[in-house]
Amino acid sequence: MRPITRQSPLDEILAAANQVILGKSRQTRLALCCLLAKGHLLIEDLPGVGKTTLAHTLARLLGFQFSRVQFTSDMLPADILGVSVFDREGGDFRFLPGPVFSQVLLADEINRATPKTQSALLEAMEEGQVTTEGETRPLPQPFFVIATQNPSNQIGTFPLPESQLDRFLLRIELGYPDHAAERALLESGGRREQLPTLSACLKPGDFAALQQQAAAVHASGAVLDYLQRVVEATRTDAHLVHGLSPRAALSLLAAARAWAFTDGREMVLPEDVQAVLPAVARHRLRLLSGSHAGAEDIAALIRATPLL
Repeated sequence: MRPITRQSPLDEILAAANQVILGKSRQTRLALCCLLAKGHLLIEDLPGVGKTTLAHTLARLLGFQFSRVQFTSDMLPADILGVSVFDREGGDFRFLPGPVFSQVLLADEINRATPKTQSALLEAMEEGQVTTEGETRPLPQPFFVIATQNPSNQIGTFPLPESQLDRFLLRIELGYPDHAAERALLESGGRREQLPTLSACLKPGDFAALQQQAAAVHASGAVLDYLQRVVEATRTDAHLVHGLSPRAALSLLAAARAWAFTDGREMVLPEDVQAVLPAVARHRLRLLSGSHAGAEDIAALIRATPLL
């Protein structure tokens, strides 16, 4: 395989994505870090702020096979996983793969589907395979779920259970664009028409090599000590129902490595842990009031955790 220059493909991907998703460079970088860390991404926000466009953009720039499912309340698990149909000519049943059999599955408005349908993705997200009708079928590699969801207080939503939320490495919000970005959107008529013009920035196999390089970014003992203190702080915080799990700690380390990697560094700094902590932790931490932890709650954890 040809050698990969660390920064050039990542810079190209981020620059191209930021031409489509205006004024959201941090969120775009977090989304790329999620995929570099071999994780699934949850994008939660109001309709119309660019969630679906971001997922389309990343899939095109990375050159991945892509499928999109619009989740609705009447959707069934077979609509995602696939179904067997009788083949008259062959005289037997033939399995027709569902949209989950792709490298990137965009689960659009995932929390509009019922819990039964939501849970159909659990095995795919955790094991990279699907078991239907007693047979286990592997999914294409790499396999990512990029899910969007509307705020839980909107009509017609079914909140994702903790077991499902924990499968997402990162959760991000896009928010409203700033004045300059929105003016550019108004003058150009939007950015979605640019999607068909986007071409892949990587050759097949290049992204797997980038993932390996990101996973090899060094985390010193001192950084691991700091990360553990952050995790332990969530477990002893009296305002939280429960703290971060060991899987969440591994997710935090993987995301911090990917963040350092996109910055062109070969070692993780405490600042990298802090940079990705909100996206790793907010959907996993629930306050005693019942709501998920907010930005201020995470900032308070960071302030209360000593670096040394």
